Amino acid sequence: MHTETSSYLRNLAVPRDFCATFICDGGAAAWPLAARAQQSKVPVIGYLGLGSAAASAQTLAVFRQSLAEAGYVEGRNVAIEYRFAEGQYDRLPAMAAELVRREVAVIVASGGTGPALAAKAATATIPMVFGVTNDPVALGLVVSFARPGGNATGINFPLAEVAVKELGLLHEVVPAARRIGLLVNPNNSPSAAVTKDVTAAASALGIEIGVVEADNSRAIEAAFATLVRSQSEALLIGTDPFFFSRRVQLATLAARHVIPAAFNSRGFVEVGGLMSYGISLTEVYQQLGAYAGRILKGAKPVDLPFVRSVTFEFVINMSTARALGLDVPPMLLARADDVIE
Repeated sequence: MHTETSSYLRNLAVPRDFCATFICDGGAAAWPLAARAQQSKVPVIGYLGLGSAAASAQTLAVFRQSLAEAGYVEGRNVAIEYRFAEGQYDRLPAMAAELVRREVAVIVASGGTGPALAAKAATATIPMVFGVTNDPVALGLVVSFARPGGNATGINFPLAEVAVKELGLLHEVVPAARRIGLLVNPNNSPSAAVTKDVTAAASALGIEIGVVEADNSRAIEAAFATLVRSQSEALLIGTDPFFFSRRVQLATLAARHVIPAAFNSRGFVEVGGLMSYGISLTEVYQQLGAYAGRILKGAKPVDLPFVRSVTFEFVINMSTARALGLDVPPMLLARADDVIE
């Protein structure tokens, strides 16, 4: 007998011979209805991601672990409906609408401002949890950090401040650089604010910023060609889930063209990138999982304060630094949270 069928019948404490007769004698037609009725009691989380399933494997593992710590294990007492936009922002509204039609218990929007805005526009009633780089109050996603109001809450991680810090650290590694590239995704709305803040900070250091854009793999190749032609001496990679999904390509191109590059997540450094400074993705996805679990238990988003990310990581890959012929200042190494050899 099918495992799910056996489990269901045991839970009902119905004699096995009766059940066999029931199914064999035409009860099979009614069985799917009973199974669906049982399964309908399992809450469903709608997961809306900007990136890809493959690139999100590590962060999803953190999310599931946090959810499990809250008492919900996928496949046992909670189901998760996944929607991944593969870096294509224009797919988000339709995917959010699908999750609303699915009548999920809670929506978790992952990957920055785009998924959060799409989910918020799709429903004013289904509870949602999201992580955003911009001020959620200014975006109209919540009323305040302490009392979010409405149906949404989550975690905020400052993007522009991180990029400015990245610039400062990169300047310490390549102090002679006078032209630094900034790679951004033109479809990512926070990119304009990041560009403005980074340009202002660079100007104070006597550095010129050359902005290059990419929203697909070919555009990344073209962006590096532009950096080489413009004689950029270093590179900042903007925060975007698409860039994270292409982290191997970005690290490889930076090495091939001998361009010291600063990233915003240790995931880039682990595949050969020079250095990173950014939020702890572990903290972000732990928070998303914890809040999703609390909502499933009955908590309302209005009672869950919006959280500010306070954990940042500075990671350096010394093998890459040596390959690029860089002398990393000892004082900078001492400030690193992790040094990859």
